[in-house]
Amino acid sequence: MQRMKKIFFIAIITFTLGSCNLFDTRDAEAPDKGKSNFIPAVRAEDVINNLINSFADKNVQNYIACFVDTLFGDKKFSFSASSEAIALYQVFLQDWGLNEEKRYFSSVINKVPVDFPISLTFSDENYSNLSGDSLIYTAAYNINLPISSTDPTPANYAGILQFNMLRDARAEWVIYFWKDTRGELFPSWSELKGIFY
Repeated sequence: MQRMKKIFFIAIITFTLGSCNLFDTRDAEAPDKGKSNFIPAVRAEDVINNLINSFADKNVQNYIACFVDTLFGDKKFSFSASSEAIALYQVFLQDWGLNEEKRYFSSVINKVPVDFPISLTFSDENYSNLSGDSLIYTAAYNINLPISSTDPTPANYAGILQFNMLRDARAEWVIYFWKDTRGELFPSWSELKGIFY
């Protein structure tokens, strides 16, 4: 009987150790891909939501995906900065394209602590159809960067923007032209771009 208990005990231990793979190496975890609330922009409103979410998620790829890609559209992205930003930052005296957008946005998200979302809001929104595949979106905007109160970088940016949008070859809406105008109280989005470029 004693011998049977030992055999039974050894069998259970052997089965347990064999089934839980204690000595096997486990697969590496996938790297953190970051948060993403991006959706295909089948409506023009989706572009605006993707833009807002790219700020909240701090996701560069999703931000850039809001703009025209020459692989899918016949236009090249262009940006018209506010007059105040043009006077302050020489970078706006040359063409501003997607590479510049990516560079400034990456700098912004690196400045803000990981656990704090950047707030982008729009108001007084208007969509004006030009044709079935293009439109102009205008809105007032406000951006808030949650940075330290001791940081000299402005935390708030506001103004009025115009996005010229088109439906590309994928049948998704994208921005191909952006005009920025400064508001009365805060620096403009253009100035944010100039600071972080």
